[in-house]
Amino acid sequence: MSTHSLRDPQVRSVLDELHAAARGDRFKFLGLVPRLAWGFLRGKGFFDVITPHSMRNVYIAVPPDEGQFLYLMTRSIAARNVVEFGTSFGISTIYLAAAVRDNGGGSVIGSELEVNKHTVAVENLNRAGLGAIAEVRLGDAMETLQKTPEPIDLVFLDGWKDLYLPVIELLQPRLRKGAVVLADNIHTFKKDLRPYVEYMQSGENGFDSTTLSVSDGVEFSIFAG
Repeated sequence: MSTHSLRDPQVRSVLDELHAAARGDRFKFLGLVPRLAWGFLRGKGFFDVITPHSMRNVYIAVPPDEGQFLYLMTRSIAARNVVEFGTSFGISTIYLAAAVRDNGGGSVIGSELEVNKHTVAVENLNRAGLGAIAEVRLGDAMETLQKTPEPIDLVFLDGWKDLYLPVIELLQPRLRKGAVVLADNIHTFKKDLRPYVEYMQSGENGFDSTTLSVSDGVEFSIFAG
């Protein structure tokens, strides 16, 4: 019988708890509306107004179907070394780490800028029994992801949108041929992520890429080398 960690009661109970808590994000976002409106009236952009600190209690998590997609994609390429940009409270990290464990072991290296989220993400991974697989590094991803196990098999980008392109440029020299890069929120932040999508889809930077209608848009890219 094949191993499937998403059916592990320890993993499942933590995921169910976190997904239930994440559904409360809609009310937290309502609380940010006045801040956004005031900022827009002053000519500021979304990421000038909404900072990591202002989102410190917001999950902004992948939904269960996208989590399942992450798990299956990681399993399908037998990924052992995974890098995640934007861990938040660790929901996506649990899916990735469960897949890596089921692939026979390896590592998931995450990065989280906000101190509270980092602390809780580490606790959640330990509660799910996946702390030995996943390491969440605290700080600026452009610094914390300078060194990772190589070669990288899969990258998941779900942090601050203006850093998708710098982060993938940082990691690209360490990608194995055939590595998969998944980038979230493509439809939601279409304008902000246009430079990233153009880079991945241009055919000039080593990637074959397309946008999938998974959740609110996932850019699915393969590193051709």
